[in-house]
Amino acid sequence: MSIEARPERASARLAPRTIALYAIGSVGTGGYATLPGLVLTYFLTDNLGVAALAAGAIVTAAKIWDVLIDPLIGAASDRQYARTGSRRGFMVTGALCLPVFFALTFAVPPSWGPVAGGVCVLLAFLATATAFSLFQVPYVALPAELTRGYDERTRLLGWRVVVLTAAILLFGAGGPALRKAADDPVTGYLVMGVAAGLAIGLGMLIAARTARTAARRADALPAASLPPSTWRDQYLSGFRTLRRSQPFRALLGTFVLQALATGTMLAGAQYLATWVLRSEDAVTLVFVALVGPALLATPVWTAVSRRTGKERAFTAASALFTAAALVLIVAVWAPGGWIYGAVAVAGIAYAGLQSLPMAMLPDVISHDEAENGPGQAGTFTGIWTAGETVGFALGATAVSLTLAATGYVSTVAGVAVTQPEAAITGIVLSFSLLPAVLMAGSLLTLRRYRLRREDIEAAPTSAA
Repeated sequence: MSIEARPERASARLAPRTIALYAIGSVGTGGYATLPGLVLTYFLTDNLGVAALAAGAIVTAAKIWDVLIDPLIGAASDRQYARTGSRRGFMVTGALCLPVFFALTFAVPPSWGPVAGGVCVLLAFLATATAFSLFQVPYVALPAELTRGYDERTRLLGWRVVVLTAAILLFGAGGPALRKAADDPVTGYLVMGVAAGLAIGLGMLIAARTARTAARRADALPAASLPPSTWRDQYLSGFRTLRRSQPFRALLGTFVLQALATGTMLAGAQYLATWVLRSEDAVTLVFVALVGPALLATPVWTAVSRRTGKERAFTAASALFTAAALVLIVAVWAPGGWIYGAVAVAGIAYAGLQSLPMAMLPDVISHDEAENGPGQAGTFTGIWTAGETVGFALGATAVSLTLAATGYVSTVAGVAVTQPEAAITGIVLSFSLLPAVLMAGSLLTLRRYRLRREDIEAAPTSAA
């Protein structure tokens, strides 16, 4: 079929079933993004006795692996799509493998010692990250292939973020609760790892069915050529994508900085709960305060983006998050329950930070397709997920470096310690000032994003 069929796709509304199946995948992505970021560093430092700096290095090493493999998986997904018309194979493989490796990550007992325990956690988490990337990279590529509509993409990604928000609440609050289900921390972490891994894998497996819909819709597009097959050519293809697409560079730079900001806040949440709010269980309330408002705010951001454009709505959400993070600095001198209110304001902004850039990425891919031809979505999303991984990894690293620099005292399960005042201050600043500075920097890169609604809606006509 000729490319003139594209305008029909742009105006068609997605079926509710397609939206629902795709959104369920965020149970998996939300769980994987939330739970390790929330508890893994803490599991290493306060359960296995691993030094804070070493714990940060373990988490960072696993994320570096992600960065290396994501572009390769993206190019391989493009090849699978060109050969079979579907990205489903990689998605199913990742969904089936992840639960096993996720459970093993939290199955290491303190009796193994910090060195052996840290190495085992690293190996298990590397395998978990690989399984997740096999799913995540093609999953993020699907919206560009499911619909050409500017607002339909916002609708699709908006519902995905609603489910993502619910998943973050579920795993952010339920994960630590499961950890308390057993009488001892060792069994508690194992129960958490098994239950969470199964839930993540099931959500991913259900979402893989959406790839069949994308394959049927792909019949309306010209056949994609096979991308390069060698790993060197695949990396070079990714760099060429970055070089030729200015909107992608601007959006990716913004997204990486924001992933770093939110990753820093996520990694510091457990420490804030334990040492500032003086309750290990308070991390559940922090998460509810951060993510709960997003359930109501996501449809609002969708409506705002339809009225003002995605880029303006994204700017507003980023500015609101920056302001809320700055207010939290006051916790250095006056910690208390008011922290939950400031975190809730950040949560309203967080809904926009999740849905809007993900709705803008398919626009970037379509813009590139109009100029350079189809079949490159996996290459884009491979780089995108690698960038997201860098942001979240460096967020955990930044918290670990701050803890190490301020004299944080690591311990093993069941042993009480007292933290120095400098470490308490470092915890607050890593949860407030550092995210605020990074988010403010992302506003500068976002100003360079030049695609507007008219550019996307005109693309099918110009490509005809």
